Amino acid sequence: MRRTALLAGCLMLTASCGAAATGAASHTVPHKSVTAQPVITTPSQSPTPPPKAVKPVGDTVNTRKVPFTGAKAFDRGRKVKLVWWSGVEPCTVLDRVKVKETSRRVTITLYEGTAAKAKDVSCIMMAIQKTTTVKLKAPIGKRKIVDGGKQR
Repeated sequence: MRRTALLAGCLMLTASCGAAATGAASHTVPHKSVTAQPVITTPSQSPTPPPKAVKPVGDTVNTRKVPFTGAKAFDRGRKVKLVWWSGVEPCTVLDRVKVKETSRRVTITLYEGTAAKAKDVSCIMMAIQKTTTVKLKAPIGKRKIVDGGKQR
């Protein structure tokens, strides 16, 4: 008896599905044509963080000259803000800044190295922008700023 009821239910289900497929059922929805529109996306640009302000720490190992990417005088030409690309601390720190002033030019040289305390530290290879400010003995005036890190 159970088999008969099961077979009857399957036959009714099959019949109703067939009727819906042929449009015989009263509850069918008319087919709408859909036109696909292209999706245009632009890559998201994460905001660039401002350069990290650093001060010379001295006493580094493997100290070397580093070129800067920007130098801008401010405070009536009495100070210069320097910007450069560097590594993460304590693996790459600012050791010192050397400033040589003449009547025609101001040569600024950045020196970076590894902090002495970073002897047994694993360092990741990631570039970050850093900035530091140097005070001049005399206002910059018409003198040219020269990058001592680019000179060999």
